[in-house]
Order: sequence, then C-alpha cells, then structure tokens
Amino acid sequence: DDQVIALAQTVAAALKESDYKRLELIVHPESCLRFSPYPNLQSSDLTFCPDQLADLPGSSTLYSWGQYDGSGEPIQLTFDEYHQRFVYDQEFFQPEVVGFNQEVSSGNIINNIPDLYPDGMIVEYHFPGFDPQYGGMDWRSLHMVFIEDSGEWYLVALVHGEWTI
Repeated sequence: DDQVIALAQTVAAALKESDYKRLELIVHPESCLRFSPYPNLQSSDLTFCPDQLADLPGSSTLYSWGQYDGSGEPIQLTFDEYHQRFVYDQEFFQPEVVGFNQEVSSGNIINNIPDLYPDGMIVEYHFPGFDPQYGGMDWRSLHMVFIEDSGEWYLVALVHGEWTI
C-alpha cells in the first residue's frame, strides 16, 4: 500500500509539470496508460504506451478523447489541451482528500473502474468544491489506477472525475 501511495505522489508530481517522460518506467509496459475524461471507462478510451508518452506534450495532433457529458459533443483536443482540462485541471499534487480503493467523489456516472481493474489499486485525489455558490457541484477528482505485475506496481489509467449531468 505504501508503495502505491508513494507512486501516486510521484505521478502527481510528474503531471503537475506535464512531464510524461517521468512516467515511462511507472506505466505498465503492456497494458500501457489509459486516459478517460470520466470514471465510466469506455472501450474507446485512448491508451498510450510508455515509449509514446514523452512525445505527447507539445504535439499538435488532435485526438478524440470521448464525448462531453451532457452535450455528447466529441472531445477533440490536443494532448496538452486534454491534460489541462481532464488530467491536471486542479492542484492535484496537494489534494484536499485522498481516497485509497474507496470512492470519495460521486456523480451521476457509474464508476466502472473497479469492474475493469478488479485487482487494481485506485488512488483518488479529490477536491470537494471550490466556490461555495456551487454547493460542491464544482468538485474535481483524479483517479490513478495501479495494477501489480511480478511484484511491481504500475500505473494503467488516469481518470478524471467531475460533477456530471
């Protein structure tokens, strides 16, 4: 458990700097790294392998990341735009709440992370809200999903969480 908690902090530090090269040795070499804008994972979620990570920041390539909650419009963003909106959109390096294999946030979307990674460890960095006028509906979470392989823990998913319609 301590190893996973330490890894999560290492991941958050790398994400704070958009330093995806630092994740190369942390990301699972075969499962790679899945990105999901919401905690309802889809088969269409984009996945990048360790050797691809360093080239993603700064790339002008537009990717399809899924669909925006509510409107259903396609999420068409560069990697940097996605990172700013659906990975590190808050100061997750210093979260207000940390959930360890327990869901601390909740929205209307069904969180299927435990179904897809039944043996995984999920570390959720969470902010319960920022502006009192929204009554907590402006909460944000970053779920980091780790799996164990041959005695080592690896990052396999970065999943964003926010209030959904």
